[in-house]
Amino acid sequence: MRYADLHMIIDGEAVGLGHRRSHTVVNPATGAVLGQLPLADAADLDRALEVAARGFAIWRESTVQQRAAVLLRAAALLVERKEAIARIATTEQGKPLAETRMEVMMVVNLFTFYAGECQRVYGRVLPRSGGARSTVGHEPVGPVAAFAPWNFPLGNAGRKLGAPVATGCSVILKCAEETPASALAVVQALLDAGLPREVAQAVFGVPDEVSRHLLGSPIIRKLSFTGSTVVGKHLMKLAAEDCKRTTMELGGHGPVLIFADADIERALDAMVAAKFRNAGQVCVSPTRFIVEESVFAQFRDGFVSRAAAIRVGDGLAEGTQMGPMANPRRPDAMEALIAEAVGLGAKLDTGGERIGNQGFFFAPTVLSQVPVAARIMNEEPFGPVALINPFAGEAAMIAEANRLPYGLAAYAWTSDAKRQQRVARALEAGMIALNTGAIAAPDAPFCGIKWSGHGHEDGPEGLMACMVTKVVHEGGGA
Repeated sequence: MRYADLHMIIDGEAVGLGHRRSHTVVNPATGAVLGQLPLADAADLDRALEVAARGFAIWRESTVQQRAAVLLRAAALLVERKEAIARIATTEQGKPLAETRMEVMMVVNLFTFYAGECQRVYGRVLPRSGGARSTVGHEPVGPVAAFAPWNFPLGNAGRKLGAPVATGCSVILKCAEETPASALAVVQALLDAGLPREVAQAVFGVPDEVSRHLLGSPIIRKLSFTGSTVVGKHLMKLAAEDCKRTTMELGGHGPVLIFADADIERALDAMVAAKFRNAGQVCVSPTRFIVEESVFAQFRDGFVSRAAAIRVGDGLAEGTQMGPMANPRRPDAMEALIAEAVGLGAKLDTGGERIGNQGFFFAPTVLSQVPVAARIMNEEPFGPVALINPFAGEAAMIAEANRLPYGLAAYAWTSDAKRQQRVARALEAGMIALNTGAIAAPDAPFCGIKWSGHGHEDGPEGLMACMVTKVVHEGGGA
């Protein structure tokens, strides 16, 4: 298959390599070079900022019906192009085609939701005595600088673009250099759907250079970032210099509570699939399995047998259930974390090693009896490794779940309705899944607490995160 032409998009123009520095994009399944991606210089970023300022002046005056029409048309174009876009995403990111097809539809569903929700942004009028009144309304926040990682190259781009476009903002999107063509496909769908060329720009570059340049400009009024907690904290400091609005979706270390009264087989089927989706490179991935002692052996053995049976291979190949990791850094990180844990006494039940001699494949891995002091118990592994430990009772299990400063997603499996309510209240996470692996939906907010960030994407809350509230007080009388 033909991969894609790599470029940036500024003012509707495909900006190619020219004199610019470049990043080599590779296929993670083979290590083969896919192309050279141009990296923005200061002049490119200044141009993108100037265009975004013009784009905001244009798009803030659009009607909600115009915005909805663009989003719906873009969604329709993505459906038409689904197979081609999915193949591009698999080629540059690695996950199986079944997952990239679902990711295209994730963007379709999000755009469709925002097309309706942007027409339901309501203010209110507060009557006062003597004919006076106060009116509360909402306006677009302004040009948005949006940064997204490589793990969901389509979904992350859609999240960063959907709410700003729906609310009347302009966007400068900086997605990961490892997976540029996916992001470009989403931006291009919006432009082909009639979005003014000034409203959405796509740039790539040295991350620290781009973030400092964009966030140092008064044109940018909001930062939206998905990525690691370390980088997120750095970007928040940059944004604070100009008091820019921030939405931060940062790291996690998803706890999973397995109680003795749970449907163990159902929990295993759901959690193994969720754990090894996208080779574990998911911010909401279930990672620390906190299992009640009486069912620990049953759960561990069932998990190990399922993990060992997963078919790992090229995401473009028929029957592949898990593809390679997205870049060469990830297998290196997995090896170091696993070796340290085993050295401290953890039991390696399956996996723990690279697969093959090309690409970035790593075997689905299960560690059990992992000491709490191991780095992997405290740092997000972001890979295909599950950590399974026994605990004695509800209080100890909840304490372990809340032990870390992360609070993105948490999971619990129990048939006790009262316990479900207790656990939902007690778990310190922005999103909680009870007896399910589903943790996100276009009409529900995607959010974390503590070191996992703040603000919201998706749902009505994601829309309001791109707006500012204004109140106008009017006197009565003649």
